[in-house]
Amino acid sequence: MIAIENVHKQFGALHVLKGVDLSVQKGEVLSMIGGSGSGKSTMLMCINGLEGIQQGRITVDGVEVHAKATDLNKLRRRIGIVFQQWNAFPHLTVLENVTLAPRKVLGKSREEAEVIAVEQLSHVGLKEKLAVFPSRLSGGQQQRMAIARALAMSPDYMLFDEVTSALDPQLVGEVLDTMRMLSKEGMTMIVVTHEMRFAREVSDRVAFFREGRIHEIGSPDQIFENPQQPETAAFLKSI
Repeated sequence: MIAIENVHKQFGALHVLKGVDLSVQKGEVLSMIGGSGSGKSTMLMCINGLEGIQQGRITVDGVEVHAKATDLNKLRRRIGIVFQQWNAFPHLTVLENVTLAPRKVLGKSREEAEVIAVEQLSHVGLKEKLAVFPSRLSGGQQQRMAIARALAMSPDYMLFDEVTSALDPQLVGEVLDTMRMLSKEGMTMIVVTHEMRFAREVSDRVAFFREGRIHEIGSPDQIFENPQQPETAAFLKSI
């Protein structure tokens, strides 16, 4: 389980997270929705330890993320994260990009890493692209490669930060289909998204962020059909 307790995050005078409380159970899919600047992406960075916090506590299966004694590199092996930009090494092939972390971080041999990489690239529909360089992939394929790269570390949790926001509309579907597949397989996921249809179809719960707080949280049916807060209703109407 991921447990978030009274988390505050500031960038100088800017108070981005203002006492967030949240828990995510194994196998659950939680979508975070809300306007730009509401704190959603910052929350993901704090869960992964990429950003520090000023107050509160985040634990992953009982391990406190921001404790001084915590080995963040070891913890991050269990928490895959995929960003808006795919950030691959352009001089390496798709296969080489995906084998890199298992070899360098997990200490796998080249042969072991390639078996893992081929499995995960096949998993996301890129088996025919092993020897291709990232620049030769479409945007959707690049994001699926980034998902395969994260899955190659055998994570317990996956965090997605608006992974379709930089894609052309016709490419969004293939990435969302990959995420739907992971959901059906039982992967625990926290998804920051502007794709309301995806959030509604795939999520177990939806959290509406506003001004650094979880303004409302509930099932997709409750959030989309019967929001309890007028701000939630206004946000959904606006999009």
